[in-house]
Amino acid sequence: MTSLALAGSNPTLRRRLAGFVALTKPRIVELLLVTTLPTMIVAAHGLPSARLIVATLVGGTLAAGGANAVNMYVDRDIDAVMRRTARRPLVTGVVGPTEALVFALALEAVAFGLLWVEVNLLSAALALGAMLFYVFVYTLWLKRSSVQNIVIGGAAGAVPVLVGWAAVRGSVGVAPLLLFALIFVWTPPHFWALAFRYRDDYRSVHVPMMPAVVPLALVARRIMAYSVLVVATSLGFGWASGAGLVYWVAAAASGAVFLVYSWRLLAEQSEARAMRLFHWSITYLTLLFAAMAVDQFVHLRV
Repeated sequence: MTSLALAGSNPTLRRRLAGFVALTKPRIVELLLVTTLPTMIVAAHGLPSARLIVATLVGGTLAAGGANAVNMYVDRDIDAVMRRTARRPLVTGVVGPTEALVFALALEAVAFGLLWVEVNLLSAALALGAMLFYVFVYTLWLKRSSVQNIVIGGAAGAVPVLVGWAAVRGSVGVAPLLLFALIFVWTPPHFWALAFRYRDDYRSVHVPMMPAVVPLALVARRIMAYSVLVVATSLGFGWASGAGLVYWVAAAASGAVFLVYSWRLLAEQSEARAMRLFHWSITYLTLLFAAMAVDQFVHLRV
């Protein structure tokens, strides 16, 4: 009997497999992949080889999943208190702490080896560096000690675009660094909008996430400022990469919507408006990177 068949007939095994998957935070990994593939297409001015795409995306998935699993291992104490995280596998006991850590480190080892062998050493080193930064700088240091936690720690989530670019070019330059900057400045308004809803959770575990420790009006002003930076950086990337009309239209239109949602939150600091901004921020990033990829193929047909 295959392992899949066993999982299908064994609810406990099925729950454990689902628990290990949940350790990787699939929704976050999915968003990272949404930024990596279009970056590769821009770097290649077209579609890279299927082998390179698969190796980069699988390696990136494993690296990000391993980092997220270590984050859950470290944060299992506060996850048990916060309602948003109370059903995570280390809290419910579906997965044990030691096996979660071993699982995470195994993912990182496989990711580094795969990226080094099938892609290049620079991509492997960047992915490993992102994990180390996320674990040691954000999770172990800044998250519980600084109101700037997500501002600085968010850099880890911006590294996948550098991995994707380096996978194709073997180096980084101005354009990928602007993409890095774009995601870096996108992260605070995205995460702070979500933290509007869960600010009491963060207070209960003494994590100084900005909406939990700063007046909401001030948080809204900072979200507005970062939103302006997001749009400006997206336009800077368009200039640096020589983007075409598809990208410019998408960047201008989606950026305008981003600013409108941020402005509405500035006018009224409500959870409803914060969550609208949060959901749009995900849509924004998806649309922008999709347009970035489509723009390359439109150029190819001209």
